[in-house]
Amino acid sequence: MVSDRNRPEHINHGRNIMERVLYVSDLDGTLLNRQDRISPFSIRTINGLVEEGMLFTYATARSLVSASKVTEGLSTRIPVIAYNGAFIFQPSTGEILSKEEFTDDERARVRAVLEQHGISPLVYSFIDGIEKVSWIPKYENDGIRRYLSMRPGDRRFRPVTDNRMLYEGDPFYYTCIGEKDELQPVYEVFSGDSHYRCTMQQELYRPEYWCEIMPALATKANAIRKLKDLWDCTRVISFGDAVNDIPMFEMSDECYAVANAVDELKAAATGMIGSNEDDGVARWLIGNWRNGETEAERRNCNET
Repeated sequence: MVSDRNRPEHINHGRNIMERVLYVSDLDGTLLNRQDRISPFSIRTINGLVEEGMLFTYATARSLVSASKVTEGLSTRIPVIAYNGAFIFQPSTGEILSKEEFTDDERARVRAVLEQHGISPLVYSFIDGIEKVSWIPKYENDGIRRYLSMRPGDRRFRPVTDNRMLYEGDPFYYTCIGEKDELQPVYEVFSGDSHYRCTMQQELYRPEYWCEIMPALATKANAIRKLKDLWDCTRVISFGDAVNDIPMFEMSDECYAVANAVDELKAAATGMIGSNEDDGVARWLIGNWRNGETEAERRNCNET
C-alpha cells in the first residue's frame, strides 16, 4: 500500500476537472540528454507545470541515489519510481512508499544460478536496514568499473571479498554487466520463471549488456498503477525510449516515444515526439497539457 498522506491536493487545471491525468517519463534516453542530465529548459518547464497542477513523475531503472543526482533541480515533491518499479520513493525524504521483495527461496535460487554460470553481480540489498550495493572487486569488468566510476562517493558501495558477503542482508535487485553471450543463459533462466522479472539490454551509448533480476511484480507498469490509484487519476500518459518501457506503454492510455527510441517501442506508441536531445518530453507537455488536448483526442475528433 502507498500512504494516503502523499496524495496531492492540486487539480489539473489544463483539463476537465473530473479528469486527472498522471504523466510518467522514463529517464535515460528520454528525459535525460546524452550528458545524463535534464536540460535547464526541461527543468523549468516541468517544474512550472507541476506548480500549475500537473501530476508528473518519472520511472527509472536507476536507484533513488543515482536518479536524484541526474535529476537535480527537478521538483522533489512528487513520488518517483525507481529500480524498474521495485520501489516508489518520496525523494525529498527518501521514504519508501511502496516496495516489491523476493522471498528467501527466490534469493537462494538467484545466487545458485549466478554461481553456476560464473557471474558475479552487483547486489542491491538492505543490510541492517541500510541500502548497500555489494560487489567483488577482483571480478570487475569494464562495464562494472564504468558503473562505479560514474558514482563517486556513493555511500551505498560495499566492496566485499567473497560470495558469502556478496549476498548478505536482504537483496532486492541484481545487476549483471558483461558480454551478451555470457549473460544470455542467465536471462533465459529467469525470464522464463514467473517468480522473477528479468530484463537484458545493451547499455545506452555503450558496448556492454546489463541483465537485471528483480521480483516478479517489480515493473514500471505495476508501480504506475499504484500511483494512479493513490492520486485518483483517471488516465496515464507515458514517455519512453527503450524496450523495457513497453509494459509501461501497454498500460498507458496514451504513450509517446522520443525520436531516438528503439523501433519496437515506436511501434507500440500512440505517437512520436522530439528526441531527448531536443527536450521532446518537456516540449510535448507545454504544448499539450495547458490546452488539454492530446494527439489521441485530436485523432478521435477527426474520425468523428
